[in-house]
Amino acid sequence: MQFFKRMILVIFTLTLCGTGSIMTYAESNTEALHSVEQDLQQKAQEKQSVSNEMTNIKQEMDSIYKYISANKEALSKTQNKIDETNKLIEQKKEEIVTVEDKILARQDVMKKRLVALQHDNSVSLVIKVLLNAKSFDDLLQRASAVSALFNADQSILDDQKHDLKQIEDDKKEIDQQEQVLKVEQKNLANQQEQLSLNLQKRQETLKEMQDKYSKIDKEMALAKKEKASIQAELRAAEERVRKEQAAAKSRAVAASASAGSQQNDSQPTGNGETFYVTATAYSYSSSGAITRMGYNIKENPYMKLIAVDPSVIPLGSKVWVEGYGVAVAGDTGGAIHGHIIDVLKPTKAQALAWGRRTVKVKILD
Repeated sequence: MQFFKRMILVIFTLTLCGTGSIMTYAESNTEALHSVEQDLQQKAQEKQSVSNEMTNIKQEMDSIYKYISANKEALSKTQNKIDETNKLIEQKKEEIVTVEDKILARQDVMKKRLVALQHDNSVSLVIKVLLNAKSFDDLLQRASAVSALFNADQSILDDQKHDLKQIEDDKKEIDQQEQVLKVEQKNLANQQEQLSLNLQKRQETLKEMQDKYSKIDKEMALAKKEKASIQAELRAAEERVRKEQAAAKSRAVAASASAGSQQNDSQPTGNGETFYVTATAYSYSSSGAITRMGYNIKENPYMKLIAVDPSVIPLGSKVWVEGYGVAVAGDTGGAIHGHIIDVLKPTKAQALAWGRRTVKVKILD
């Protein structure tokens, strides 16, 4: 008897050791799962932070695009002004050419006048003109003509001076307008270049953020895959523990049954009533899981239990059965009348193998 107790103890010890190893493995996986979940949470926060930063950069880029668009419109307007000014400048240049032709023509007239004056000085010319008058009226007309001639010379000189001054003024105005437009155009071009540089930097930063976002996304996908793998391993470990516990329970019951079977031929000592009965066998599959006294023989198929006629063997009493061992009278049956008992076997095949036999029984209490 002590040997079998020790054997059962050894089986439980080995089972506990195996289960302990599985539990240790499960605990290790649980820690790894917790670490992965923390990493996933951190990655999710980083991903959200990068997403917010990308949104801010896109808003800045939209603002820069608006500035660039407005600057392009200003550049376009300035270019239109430059084109209009160039047209005016061309007109001014044409006007200058016209005035220069007029000046050139006046210079030719003045040269001819000077050549005539070289041959006759102006005083002797005037005297000649007046002396050659045929009458007083003719004299007055000649005097008036001479005066008009000298006045015409002066007018030519005055026009010449005015036109020359106008040319110089127009040239200065053209130069000023060109300078103003060039400065404005240069400023706008510098602004456009600066905006383009800022936009390029934002685009590069956005590209970096997008790459970082993609990297985090991939890392999260790997972490999720690792998490799923660990969870699967944990479920497998739990299943192994469950199976190992069930197997250990079965082994313990089997060991107990084996220990009991070794005592079948040894009748217990005591003063209990002894008599012979006809013994058949049954299993839970043919009678149901719950016995008359509430034992669940489906969950405990190896327990020592017999079905009896309560008028012969009281329910709940402990009974020794020859070839079966010590059992509890825990069930009844429609075919169990008088000195007939039904012994519980784990399976239907074992029940059939028991068959029908006459055995000695002893009521122990």
